[in-house]
Amino acid sequence: MRHLKKFTFIFLAISILILSSCGSEKKRTDGEITVKFWHSFISSSVPALKELITKFEEQNPGIKIDAQYIPSGDALIQKLVTAVQSKTAPDISWLHSDYIEALVEADAIYKMEYFINGEDGISQEDLNDIYSALRQFASWKGTLYSLPMEATNLGLMYNKDLFKKAGLDPNHPPKDWQELMEFSKKLTVDKNGDGTSEQVGFFVPIFPAAGPLGSWMVWQFMPFLWQAGGDFVNVEQTSVLYNSDEGVKALQLWQQLYRDQNLKNFTNLFENAFVSGNLAMALDGPWNLPRYKDLLKNIDWAFAPLPAGPFKSATVVGGEYLAIFKQSEHPDAAWKFLKWMIQPEIQAFWSIKSGYLPIRHAVLNVPEFQKYLDENPNFKVFVEQMEVGQAQRPIDYGGLEISRHLAEAIENATTGNADPKKSLDESAVKSNKILTSSKK
Repeated sequence: MRHLKKFTFIFLAISILILSSCGSEKKRTDGEITVKFWHSFISSSVPALKELITKFEEQNPGIKIDAQYIPSGDALIQKLVTAVQSKTAPDISWLHSDYIEALVEADAIYKMEYFINGEDGISQEDLNDIYSALRQFASWKGTLYSLPMEATNLGLMYNKDLFKKAGLDPNHPPKDWQELMEFSKKLTVDKNGDGTSEQVGFFVPIFPAAGPLGSWMVWQFMPFLWQAGGDFVNVEQTSVLYNSDEGVKALQLWQQLYRDQNLKNFTNLFENAFVSGNLAMALDGPWNLPRYKDLLKNIDWAFAPLPAGPFKSATVVGGEYLAIFKQSEHPDAAWKFLKWMIQPEIQAFWSIKSGYLPIRHAVLNVPEFQKYLDENPNFKVFVEQMEVGQAQRPIDYGGLEISRHLAEAIENATTGNADPKKSLDESAVKSNKILTSSKK
């Protein structure tokens, strides 16, 4: 989805650029404005995007949105780097939150307050209606530099057929950590007695920390850290908190689930295992719902909220964000699109068409959206979970490297069977050195 390789080095060339503060609003001789919009939405959502843009153009005659698709987030950020250097940046670009730091450092994007407080701005009430986790992700060092276009979170996908075979109630997914442990044991089966589990109860998403899925693993670990009452880093960004007692509890849970189910010999292609009936439960998001209608048509399956931890219920929230570039010749028209995009009725339309989650509370009051939720209970699970959704507390400098340190601790405690406390403490030492150096 959105979990990226390291790319901070890419920005070294542009971090010293001082770009012109803004472009003038230019029109073609026929009065029509064309706004360049770069994105990397997954291919299945592109038809919905085209329909969305057509709707905007119909409601805003004189403005055309030229949407240009770049195949991946990594390719997009490299293209943005080149464009900023050559002063050919788009008016709007789709971004992961990880990109914001480098773009702000290069003075490449506007602060949203420039538009929010302008003549065509939005009220504080509308801004506050956006889920707080998304506003946090859209900001850097407490300043809003983008607006969310859609949201995602994690839920628990489970196989009702396997629940029945194990003597479990198919309409009672695990509600807490204790039941997750108990159900996982009942649903894990060594069919031929060779010591290898051919059927696994719950997939613990373990991937190599140094690989491209290391940050994806950390993203899925975050809800468990919060459910235990922990957090990633302190507010002052002077030390990490992931090695707290709460962090140890979360990692102990993952270690025990990994060990008890003998996942070392189980595939990490969880979708394939789920489709083949060899996996009963896994973490997954709403982005796959359109695919699963056909892929899982022969299985009785459903989504449920993530099991609650000893401290609270929580899920991790993510999404993609829209930023307006200072090189834009049409910043006001670009803002018109962003402002239009966050309207409750438009968010409802986009959510229904694309499968993404809406970004604000008010969408739940749109009649068409209420009807859609009633007809799509799996999607409704993710929408309702937004109320307990959290964003990882942002780190101004070194966030990607610090995330990799946590990934190393998770990997060591699961595949390496190391002591969770020791693994977390060793990673925390490295992380805290980065935080300390950034304050000098």
